[in-house]
Amino acid sequence: MKRVLILSASAGAGHVRAAQAIEKALSRHEDIDVRHEDALKYTNAAFRRMYSQAYINMVNRAPQFLGLIYDWADIPWKDERQRLAFDRLNTLPLVAMLNRHKPDMVISTHFLPAEIMSWLTCRKKFETKNAVVVTDFDVHSMWLCHHYYRYFVALDETWVHLTHLGFAPDRVVVSGIPVDPVFEIAKDKTEMRRKYGLDPGLPTIYMSTGGFGVGPTEEIVMALSHMQHEAQVLAMCGRNEDLIHRLNAFGQNLDGRSKLKIHPVGFTSDVDEYMAASDMVLGKPGGLTTSEALCKGLAFCIVNPIPGQEERNADHLLEEGAGIRCNNLPTLAYKVDNLIGDKERFANMKENSLRLSHPDAANIIVNTLLNNPIDNSLISKSSHKCATIRERAARATRRATGTIVSKLRRRRRI
Repeated sequence: MKRVLILSASAGAGHVRAAQAIEKALSRHEDIDVRHEDALKYTNAAFRRMYSQAYINMVNRAPQFLGLIYDWADIPWKDERQRLAFDRLNTLPLVAMLNRHKPDMVISTHFLPAEIMSWLTCRKKFETKNAVVVTDFDVHSMWLCHHYYRYFVALDETWVHLTHLGFAPDRVVVSGIPVDPVFEIAKDKTEMRRKYGLDPGLPTIYMSTGGFGVGPTEEIVMALSHMQHEAQVLAMCGRNEDLIHRLNAFGQNLDGRSKLKIHPVGFTSDVDEYMAASDMVLGKPGGLTTSEALCKGLAFCIVNPIPGQEERNADHLLEEGAGIRCNNLPTLAYKVDNLIGDKERFANMKENSLRLSHPDAANIIVNTLLNNPIDNSLISKSSHKCATIRERAARATRRATGTIVSKLRRRRRI
């Protein structure tokens, strides 16, 4: 029996949900012993806080600075030795767990375990196959590993990017981002609306607050309350009971004064059914939530995406005609009204979403790994290619630094 270890990181819900989707797909194979672990569980407390709480604080207090850091760090192989040394120091318990478990294959849905696995296989400290599943539409340089068995990415564009950087074309697979296999099952919209006490005839907006529960949820609902069209909002609140009570109170105060109906929803494992009941998803375009919504053919209304990976996810959706973007909450009701009122445009966006979807991504990943074995010899880019990339990286670093300094100077003048 083959032992497969899936490593995620609880730095946001998306990496974990992707791992769970792959775990479900693998569990259908009786000859596979599958285990899913949170890599951050095998690090020290300070390191875990850096990966989760520090990120939330930056999103809430300094999102533009987060975007600058994201772009500054997005240079292939930039500071990789320093970063690897720091990560190795903080993941010694993870390495010990790997040596105890001795999996035949490791599948990483976060760049931290992917990087550690790459180093272990490079140094021949560990004999296993290192598969990497990228959980955003674009691939940031943090995801780049020198030694790998397979890479699974969301887009053809990402495949082009990686192969341009010297990754073996036959080892990079365009699978889509893995979602729970339940998203493959078609469910009737009217039936789902009745099941959850919704009006079957009203346009329905699925409002996501994100895996960390960050975002101005109440401000968004207040902005939507000025809509001219009748509509209903599924406000997904997770485990935030206080937010549920506040939104319920706000909805009661709106009775008779707004055409908007508010339905707060707590933590649920039936996300696929709530999405099946909806016409539009409104919120920040995280990789997993976006992939799930695409599977249900929802149009997107992107609100204040987090600079960095969410900006790039938003670019993809807008390029493909699957959504609209709102950067100023006072115009939100106007934009959503316009979309709902233009039935042809609204329908086209939903069709584009379905076209972009990969509901079978988890199965593609599993079947590729189990049924299409390839040589597991170490893959490493040639020294010439690495030197070329480092030269480009040095030039890009200088350009990025100049851009950041210019932006900071302009802000100071303002």
